Amino acid sequence: MRLTLAARSPFSLPAVVRSHGWARLAPFDTDAPSDGLTYVVCLDSDRVSEMLIREAPGGVSVEVDGHLSKAEHEEVVHKVEWMLGLGQDLSSFYALARQEPKLAYVEERAQGRILRSPTLFEDTVKTILTTNANWAGTIRMVEALVSQFGAPLPSDPARHAFAAPGRLAATDEETLRSSARVGYRAPYVLGLARCVASGAFDLEVLKIADIPTAELRERLLAIKGVGEYAAANLLMLLGRYDFVPVDSWALKLVSHEWYGGESVGRGEVEGAFERWGEWQGLAYWFWDWSYAGES
Repeated sequence: MRLTLAARSPFSLPAVVRSHGWARLAPFDTDAPSDGLTYVVCLDSDRVSEMLIREAPGGVSVEVDGHLSKAEHEEVVHKVEWMLGLGQDLSSFYALARQEPKLAYVEERAQGRILRSPTLFEDTVKTILTTNANWAGTIRMVEALVSQFGAPLPSDPARHAFAAPGRLAATDEETLRSSARVGYRAPYVLGLARCVASGAFDLEVLKIADIPTAELRERLLAIKGVGEYAAANLLMLLGRYDFVPVDSWALKLVSHEWYGGESVGRGEVEGAFERWGEWQGLAYWFWDWSYAGES
């Protein structure tokens, strides 16, 4: 079955796919022939399918094997719209970016959207797995978590959907450490899964919560395993750009951009983008970092 979804202009699927490393984390994968994206999804009906997403005039096309029920169709549409930010209005950001040479290209390249998972639960787990880990380690941990606890794709049982909260909630810390090798993050992943699976924490409602960003940030910080960097990263995925996700890479970039390689701290990074207000996280994310291309 093939669906066609419209996107607010300007839009570029490759720009979303390349917006950060999420496309390399299971159950995402890239589709090289079309410069598109694939994702193994487990729908509310427990049907596991692969979505093949390609750019199409005015938006994207989504291919799913077999026929979808009305409810499944609506769920696929909702998930893809969220994952790609198809309805996001970035016109205010573009208006500011036109005045900054380091961001002058973003509108022309339709940059600004950041790829996200269908659920905030998945994005939160993945973000936790980026903390105190190199990128290769994050890829490995996510792949292990998906392969060990995700529902298999019937047409290719070697591939799996992301682990459902209930499936993770039923395991224990030792299994997470030994099977998924997530290390000290095991109690954080397990605790979050159990809170979500039990209904004690409706994590998904935060995607549409009409509350100030500062309050939303506090709710994210209340999640065990989510610190200031992780909270800022999750806010970015939620479309809130009031905070810069400061990690060692951000410190390095700002140091070389404005301080001649001198050591800097969180204050210098945040100060560099403070003038961008509600768009400061996005300004940081898509800044033309000349240092990033240097060895």
